[in-house]
Amino acid sequence: VNQILLLLLVLTVCAILYNKVHQVPSTLKNETVDLESPEEMEEEIPVVICAAAGRMGAAIAAISSIYSNTEANVLFYIVGLKTTIPHIRRWIENSKLKEIKFKVVEFNPMVLKGKIRQDASRPELLQPLNFVRFYLPLLIQKHEKVIYLDDDIIVQGDIQELYDTKLAPGHAAAFSDDCDLPSTHEIVRSVGMQNTYMGFLDYRKQAIRDLGISPSTCSFNPGVIVANMTEWKHQRITKQLEKWMQRNVEENLYSSTLGGGVATSPMLIVFHGKYSTINPMWHIRHLGWSPDTRYSEHFLQEAKLLHWNGRYKPWDYPSVHTDLWENWFIPDPSGKFKLTRPDS
Repeated sequence: VNQILLLLLVLTVCAILYNKVHQVPSTLKNETVDLESPEEMEEEIPVVICAAAGRMGAAIAAISSIYSNTEANVLFYIVGLKTTIPHIRRWIENSKLKEIKFKVVEFNPMVLKGKIRQDASRPELLQPLNFVRFYLPLLIQKHEKVIYLDDDIIVQGDIQELYDTKLAPGHAAAFSDDCDLPSTHEIVRSVGMQNTYMGFLDYRKQAIRDLGISPSTCSFNPGVIVANMTEWKHQRITKQLEKWMQRNVEENLYSSTLGGGVATSPMLIVFHGKYSTINPMWHIRHLGWSPDTRYSEHFLQEAKLLHWNGRYKPWDYPSVHTDLWENWFIPDPSGKFKLTRPDS
């Protein structure tokens, strides 16, 4: 009897050990996958930047600055017109940016037909790619959260921080409030720039007054956007923006002579009271509003993102703080895009 019991005990122990041994490989395999391919587990950060004719060097500098200052898994969506796409692709593939992850997306300007009022004062603001930000869900399909950046920026911080911006429930986007930093107020005052709705919308028009928005309401800048695609589609943001574009064609509710851009005004209307805010240091603006009004060097060193919104771009002359921008510029291998400098 004792021998039988001993035999049963040995068999039981062997069965337990057999099960454990055969469970280990699958556990080890899962751990090995995690260790060998952390990229597969890392969240992808989609960043949308336009590459417009005549200013592709801007997109290159912006991409270079983002890529150089982060370890995050960034996927660049580079949006262009059919005629410009081959140039930007060759520039990337024949420079140190060839290591980046990117997709080139063609924007069809026909979606804007009948929606843009011709404005001779600043025709460059009517370029089709200025309106790409209105159509983010149509261009970017698989992402829940997306960063959109104007091309005239450079990023000095880790783009992961901007991506981690919290959006309140029900908000489709986060923007920079134009009343957020005392340092920017000084620039605004010095160049006579507007930072309220009065500077963007024509309050003489009944359609604008009917909105019930105080003209002294602080505006926001849509050159840097953190967007929630689910909310954007749910609230039909693109359709709302198109509605106001068409109304402007019919009633001239805003123009480039007001706030310096026709892409901002419909966004101010559609997102009024329904947006989250971006950390002010992640959008230091107005570097392009004056050829000689400058921020302090210490302040700019602390900034996470610099934006040359305005007429005076850092690849042209005159402009301010061009050294900060040129740190990230990569010359065009084809030689087509050249910087404009005093000695050139």
